[in-house]
Amino acid sequence: MGRLTQRVRMTKVRMSTSTATARAGSATHGSSTHGTVPAASIFRAAEHHGEDTLAVEEPLEIRLGDVPFSVTMRTPGDDFDLVAGFLVSEGVIWEPGQLVSLRFCAGEDENGRQTFNVVQAQLRPDVEPPDTGLARHVYTTSSCGICGTASIDAVRKSSHFAPDAPVPGVPLVGVELLASLPDKLRQRQKLFDRTGGVHAAGLFSAKGELLCLREDVGRHNAVDKVVGWALREGRLPLNSTVLQVSGRASFELVQKASLAGVPILAAVSAPSSLAVELAESSSLTLVGFSRGSSLNVYSHPERVLDQSIH
Repeated sequence: MGRLTQRVRMTKVRMSTSTATARAGSATHGSSTHGTVPAASIFRAAEHHGEDTLAVEEPLEIRLGDVPFSVTMRTPGDDFDLVAGFLVSEGVIWEPGQLVSLRFCAGEDENGRQTFNVVQAQLRPDVEPPDTGLARHVYTTSSCGICGTASIDAVRKSSHFAPDAPVPGVPLVGVELLASLPDKLRQRQKLFDRTGGVHAAGLFSAKGELLCLREDVGRHNAVDKVVGWALREGRLPLNSTVLQVSGRASFELVQKASLAGVPILAAVSAPSSLAVELAESSSLTLVGFSRGSSLNVYSHPERVLDQSIH
C-alpha cells in the first residue's frame, strides 16, 4: 500500500491587528481638552517555517484483465475496496462471485519503489464486459467521478437492488439517531485529524453501529471504498443501513448508494437538485444539512419520520 500522508515544507503566517491612536485637542472658551481617537489599523504578520502533513493524492489505474478501464485520483489505501466499489457503481458487478481476483501490477517510481498504482481486476467469464460507452476519457479527478464519462447517457445506471420499501408508521431510523451520525463519523476520521484534507463515508446500521468507514481526498472514492468493502464481505444489498457522508450530496453519490441498495443517504452539506430528483425516482431517502441539532429530509421522509402523527 502506498503512503496515506506526506510531509511538506511550508510557511505559516499569523496575522495580528493593532489599532493606532492619535491625540486630539480642542479649545473651548479658552480651555483645552485632550483625548485619543482611533487612527488606523496596523496588520502585523509573523512567519514560521516548518512542515505540514498533507493527504496524498495519486493516480490509480484500473484494468479489467489486461485492458485499461479507468484512471482515478485517490488517496492510497483500501485500493481493492475502491476498485470493487467502482465496478459496482459502474453497474459492471453486483455479486462478490463476479469478481474473481484483484491484484497490484508491477510499477515503480523513480527511486525503484513499488508504487501500487495499478490494480488489475479479473471478472468471472460470464460477466458482461462494460459497454464502450462507459469508457473514461483520460482520468477521473478526486473531486468529480463522472466528469470523465464518455457520454451523459452513461451517467444514469440501473440498479440490481431496490431499497426496502418503507413500512408505514415504522421509520427505519429515528431522527435523533440520524442526527447523531455526523459526530460519530467525525470522531473516527483519523486521517482527517492528521491532514484536515479528506472526505469520509461511513456505513451505519439502523441502530447506529458503525459498520465501515473510509476516507479519501475524493468524496466519491470514499463511498466506492465503502461499497467495495460491502461487496467483498458479501453484504450487498445494503438494506437497513444509513450511508453518512462528510460533504455534500451530489447526483453521483445518490447513484452509488442506490446501486448498492442503500435506503438512506445522509450528508452534512446540501444536496444538488439532480441528486434530489434521482433520490425521489430511486426510492432513496436523501437527507442534507445533518448537523446534530437539525436536518432536512428531501425525499421519502417515511423512513425517518412517522408520517402517521402528522
